[in-house]
Amino acid sequence: MQNFDKESVKSKGIYLLPNLFTTAGLFSGFYAVIASMNGQFESAAIAVFVAMLCDGLDGRVARMTNTQSEFGAEYDSMADMVSFGVAPALIAYNWGLADLGKVGWLAAFIYCAGAALRLARFNTQVGVEDKRYFQGLASPAAAALIAGSIWFGEQSGVEGSDVSWLLALVTIISGLLMVSNFRYHSFKDFDWRGKVNFIVILIVVGIFVFISIEPALILCSIFYIYALSGPVITIYRIRKLKHPATVDDDSMVKKEDEE
Repeated sequence: MQNFDKESVKSKGIYLLPNLFTTAGLFSGFYAVIASMNGQFESAAIAVFVAMLCDGLDGRVARMTNTQSEFGAEYDSMADMVSFGVAPALIAYNWGLADLGKVGWLAAFIYCAGAALRLARFNTQVGVEDKRYFQGLASPAAAALIAGSIWFGEQSGVEGSDVSWLLALVTIISGLLMVSNFRYHSFKDFDWRGKVNFIVILIVVGIFVFISIEPALILCSIFYIYALSGPVITIYRIRKLKHPATVDDDSMVKKEDEE
């Protein structure tokens, strides 16, 4: 009976290390909302990127330390909804969408609903879909589109009210891309524990230096390119599947003509 009690208590425990990163990401997302309410939009956008960093670390730390758990997966999903669903929608609304009235908050809601649906679909497809690709734009990348745009706008001295319609378009498209069937590379097939050449480390350092030159513009551009990569990859794969059939048909026609 004592052994049973010890095992039950142990099974109810929560792994500390990965959930610390998840909590840090949740805090960053919540701070982003508060900062946007106070008109500190640049700080709010940066907080979303910090949440992205924490979100990328918690899962990898859990796998590397063998501390995965159902609680951690559910907690991570809830934190993602706050950091990459609610926070970007409210930041966009407070920065420029509020001037559009009903259209503005509907655009923000479309994004928020898209993030919720994207996370729900991802949770139901764990262990089923190809790990090399995401189905639909990942919610952190969608959040980076909005946060990066607002961050760059703030640094450029652009008022949200001047680009409210453009912001609404980006917000709606980001929400729709999350629930689309476009395939995006997940980069999960990269071996983070493997050995690399010394040149690779120098390249990584160079990338960090390059981003630090103009972080708002460079990060915004990177995630816009990534958002466009989904439709490009999907269309390319569809054409690639159709191309062999076309080649075979042409070769068959040539053989028949020769005969």
